[in-house]
Amino acid sequence: MSGAPEERRDEPRFGERRGPFGDEPEEVRAAEFVAGLDAESPELEQRWHDHPAVAPIKLVAQFIRRSGKRIAVTIAGFVVLIAGVAMLVLPGPGIVVIIAGLAILATEYVWAQRLLAAAKDKATQAKDVVLGKKKDEDVAPEP
Repeated sequence: MSGAPEERRDEPRFGERRGPFGDEPEEVRAAEFVAGLDAESPELEQRWHDHPAVAPIKLVAQFIRRSGKRIAVTIAGFVVLIAGVAMLVLPGPGIVVIIAGLAILATEYVWAQRLLAAAKDKATQAKDVVLGKKKDEDVAPEP
């Protein structure tokens, strides 16, 4: 036994156990660890966003962001159009609501513009039949 005082070390000596299992890691605060990762390697965040599981979600979000107005017009137009079709058998102005739905859809789609033009032509023909006009009577005769 020597007279020199023993040095205290935080590290256990070979063969000594720390804690009940002897292999427990040191406790580290998660917030400090994540902050350290962000500071050390900012490319980790970029790699996370390019992960294959996240990429489809990003594409859908970009699509919605770019064409949000078109999606809103499409949904509103079809809701009004379906309501008009329902009003053909239910009480309400079905044909007027259908034309309104086509007018909403015509702001974004060419096929709706064509259907709306055809509906206007049919409405004009129906008005002429009811009023008894003929195509030749539309032009005023010269005196």
